[in-house]
Amino acid sequence: MKPTRQEIATEWLAGAGLRPTRQRVALAELLVGDGKHRHVTAESLFDAAKSTGAHVSLATVYNTLRAFCDAGVLQEITVDGSKSYFDTNTHDHPHFFWEDEGRLSDAPSEELVIQRIPDAPEPGVEIASVDVVIRLRRRN
Repeated sequence: MKPTRQEIATEWLAGAGLRPTRQRVALAELLVGDGKHRHVTAESLFDAAKSTGAHVSLATVYNTLRAFCDAGVLQEITVDGSKSYFDTNTHDHPHFFWEDEGRLSDAPSEELVIQRIPDAPEPGVEIASVDVVIRLRRRN
């Protein structure tokens, strides 16, 4: 028998060592319950939760997303230095940012070639990650 959205969400939380509170399970169901990867903002996840009847505050959504990132089950992608998107696909991969729509989507990793990146600027510092966001705009 196919697992329910709630079972998938609860297993996802358990795999990350997170306690399955009512709010965490409700948000995890929206994020991974169907087994597909997605990109959300705190606001879009809050709106989705409200539409399902889940009782969570926007502050709870922010705190939960932070806990999910800290546990390594979500990746935060910041666009424009102020807008954060959260990705359920935590493997390194590039993104397209659709400027006209304010939407983030995955870009094909196999098509991205980075031949060299600069060394860390000082001794004792290492490069933790390289984020690639390709901004798209529709032609007029």
